[in-house]
Amino acid sequence: MSRYGMVIDVNRCVGCYSCFLACRDEHVGNDHLPVSLGQPAADQRWIEVHEHERGSFPKVKVEYVPVPCLHCSDAPCIDSAIGGAIYRRDDGIVLIDPAKAVGQRDLVAACPYRVIFWNEVRNVPQKCTLCAHLLDEGWKEPRCAEVCPTQAIVFGDLADPNSDIAKVCAAKRVEDFHPEFETKPRVLYLGLPKRFIAGEVVLADDPNKPAEGVGVILHGGGGRFTTETNNYGDFEFDDLTEQVQYRLQVEHHGYRTHEVSIPVGACPNLGMIVLEPARNPSRDRP
Repeated sequence: MSRYGMVIDVNRCVGCYSCFLACRDEHVGNDHLPVSLGQPAADQRWIEVHEHERGSFPKVKVEYVPVPCLHCSDAPCIDSAIGGAIYRRDDGIVLIDPAKAVGQRDLVAACPYRVIFWNEVRNVPQKCTLCAHLLDEGWKEPRCAEVCPTQAIVFGDLADPNSDIAKVCAAKRVEDFHPEFETKPRVLYLGLPKRFIAGEVVLADDPNKPAEGVGVILHGGGGRFTTETNNYGDFEFDDLTEQVQYRLQVEHHGYRTHEVSIPVGACPNLGMIVLEPARNPSRDRP
């Protein structure tokens, strides 16, 4: 039996909203019974593209994170539904029964990811179905995956080791979206935005020349990370842990070491770090 899932690579997503538009094209005003009623023309986003901005000018990163229903293995919405209004198919897809769910507005709040919506006109909760009606007709993937121009969405059978999605999961570090919810989602992610630290190094006695090749060391969380400034004098550490206080050291031969303490959770642009020439001990003797 197939066990459907999806991996979304945030590094590939360019925020074009093709997935969102394809979803609306397939579902707005179109009943696909018994899987779903038609999505209304407003107020519902069965795949939401979140824009995530990190850092501060001029060191800014912007990522786009598409979020459909995550079709959780431990779905809180199923536990909250009355009379089997939300159920899991044998292939793992979680669906809302359009007939049994009538009037159960509380199910909107049952999803910690906030991807269940209320249809006021038809008096039912609704969400992404992974285009289950198309899969039942023989389609290989839902519309969002089909139209993605950068192939940021990989859909397939997690139970098949030869499937593209299983190979991605085996080869790369996939992540849960909001792992603290502990729902065991079947929509997984690559490259979710993390904390990052950036800055620029300048040599005090040669400020007009980019300080290339300066060593930068980051200590914290039991680890030690190193990099060097690029040909513009810039440096960056990405994919850092949120709840860690870091200490940054900038070292360059012939210059004084510069240290910066970075508070827990901070994602700073440290701006311009000026390295002063080291004192010559021979000149300090009387």
